[in-house]
Amino acid sequence: MPRAALIALRIANAAVWLLFGVAFKLLGLLPRHRLIVAAIVGEAAATPVTRLIGTAEALMGLWILSGWRPRTCALAQTLAIVTMNAIELSVARDLLLSPLGMVCANAVFLTVIWYVALQRPAAARPT
Repeated sequence: MPRAALIALRIANAAVWLLFGVAFKLLGLLPRHRLIVAAIVGEAAATPVTRLIGTAEALMGLWILSGWRPRTCALAQTLAIVTMNAIELSVARDLLLSPLGMVCANAVFLTVIWYVALQRPAAARPT
């Protein structure tokens, strides 16, 4: 795959984490995200925990953009997504717009994440 396409996929990947972290959780543009957190940790802790999750998601986006240790980053994303999905499906399923859709979308997302992470830099490829 051309280098420009891999960079575009990395930017798109980071944009998802930044959108969910900053816009949906830190700025609260989708209150449903806080409601899901409240169903898991309780109403009293929902706001600070939602902010903590949003900060972690934003930092994940910045890590992705940095290109540092892409395989470790892909593993961290995988663990975060699988953990969040498992908890949401078991505790807050009624608040999810489409549980099956979420799982399918995240499966595609993780496929792209790992595809990009497993690409070797052009300089490392044999000529």
